[in-house]
Amino acid sequence: MPAPATHTLERRLGPLDGAAVVVSNVIGGGILFTPPLVAAAVPSSGLFLSTWLVGGVLAFAGAMAYAELAALRPRAGGEYVYLRAAFGRLAAFLTGWTSFVAGFSGAIATSAVVLTAYLGRFFPVAGDSTPIWTVPIPYVPLVVSRQAVVALCAIGLMAWIHLRGVGPGRFVGNLLASLKVSALLLFIVIGLTLGAGSMSNLQQSGGTVDSTAWLLALVPVMFTYSGWNAAAYLAEEIRDPGRNVPLALGLGTLAVVVMYLLLNGLYLFVLPVGELAKVQGSVLDVVADRLLGTRAGDVMGVVSIVSIAASISAMTFAGPRVYYAMARDGLFFPGAGRIHPTYKTPATAIVAQALWSGLLVLTGGASALTAYTGFAVVLFAGIAVAALFVLRQREPNAPRPFSAWGYPFAPAVFALASFAIVGNAIWTDLVVPVAAGRTWGPSAAGLLIIAAGVPIYLWMRARSGADRE
Repeated sequence: MPAPATHTLERRLGPLDGAAVVVSNVIGGGILFTPPLVAAAVPSSGLFLSTWLVGGVLAFAGAMAYAELAALRPRAGGEYVYLRAAFGRLAAFLTGWTSFVAGFSGAIATSAVVLTAYLGRFFPVAGDSTPIWTVPIPYVPLVVSRQAVVALCAIGLMAWIHLRGVGPGRFVGNLLASLKVSALLLFIVIGLTLGAGSMSNLQQSGGTVDSTAWLLALVPVMFTYSGWNAAAYLAEEIRDPGRNVPLALGLGTLAVVVMYLLLNGLYLFVLPVGELAKVQGSVLDVVADRLLGTRAGDVMGVVSIVSIAASISAMTFAGPRVYYAMARDGLFFPGAGRIHPTYKTPATAIVAQALWSGLLVLTGGASALTAYTGFAVVLFAGIAVAALFVLRQREPNAPRPFSAWGYPFAPAVFALASFAIVGNAIWTDLVVPVAAGRTWGPSAAGLLIIAAGVPIYLWMRARSGADRE
């Protein structure tokens, strides 16, 4: 049987704490590196910005659907809880499995490595990837370098902070989120008012854009917006969740949408869309150097360090709540379902995520995993929003402290758009290559990673004897 938690999580978070987790979880490395990919697929300034606007509208619609679900079931775990209630244990396990293998852990590992690259701008030793020791495991050798050690230290430090209690985790997360948002807003204002850019860039077009390319561009955009649901993972620790979880999701997501539109507008103000598509590395660094000189680029390097650190903090906060919920149901290792008697945190789940993230750093597999499973973020979010319709029909009289705005239209559009994006990605990466005799794309590999969770689920279920739905 599933091992019961020795203690319970405490409700110590307010709506602004949840909103800070959303902002930190979303605004990380993605907005620094994704815009050139989107610009290459959509070489028109107006249509480029439209992908970010539509992605933001979809994210907000999804956030409002999650707000109702979280208010209905204010438990730790986010979509794991909603999929379990609507579609059963296997569907719930697969979203938790993907979160552990890649969604959170892979993103943490990738972010930690990117963090070392920025630190290397000021301390070259931090970005030194020269191997100093290799464990020759077949197919997945573990490579230790100075860069890897720094990345492991970053992961370990955030895990230690969040293990020590919600208070320290909240303080660090809120501080980093505040610094990040303040610095980015200041940079945007300075760039638009004093920088050497041109408003005419916002009207340029570098080529034609077909509907398929535009829809495919939404995949990296939605992935860059991923994390708007972060407050839902913490619903069991937010005071008055029926009121404060919707507030956290709404405020956090709206802040991110505004920030992304302003940042992408600034990118185009400085770089024509065709030039933006050719940027290698961080767009923020290039824009800062172009606007205000090399010294400003160094300043934005510091901002990027803070931004990525905030993202790692938020994912370290949110991810373990999924594994904690799974363990309570007998679908993860029992220790992950226990709460630290002193710090009142899911300590074992936090350590497990940190260890797996560290292993991904040493194997160098984090970026590949996140690329493979990027579409899964959109997929499971769409399924979770679809759960809203199932639970409305199945539990029509259940108390709902919050009702999703625009129901049923807004959540239906979000779910359908998510499935269309995923379907298009799978068609492009699997069906078309097979028909043409080419190698599968990353989405096909992602499907295999998700499918690999099925035997793990059967083993976990048999191991715990947990057969109840």
